[in-house]
Amino acid sequence: MQQRRAVVSVIGKDQVGIISKVTTVISENNVNILDISQTILQDFFTMMMLVDITQKENLDELRQQLDQLGNELNLKINIQLEEIFQSMHRV
Repeated sequence: MQQRRAVVSVIGKDQVGIISKVTTVISENNVNILDISQTILQDFFTMMMLVDITQKENLDELRQQLDQLGNELNLKINIQLEEIFQSMHRV
């Protein structure tokens, strides 16, 4: 089976526990984080993760949980299939 990957992005005002809460939702969905990068620019937090979604049939449940967490923490959390992300951000 070929590996399927997705990109998770998190953007918002910095606060305690963002990484912990986002990665908890991801791990509870049995999704492995392949790469992670996070930066704080003044008060703004940004994080990008590449995750392995080979075992996920679809992303609806995970997307719904990340949306709910984003609403609770006042963050914008997105998940997109890697190929869609790449085609949208091609220069």
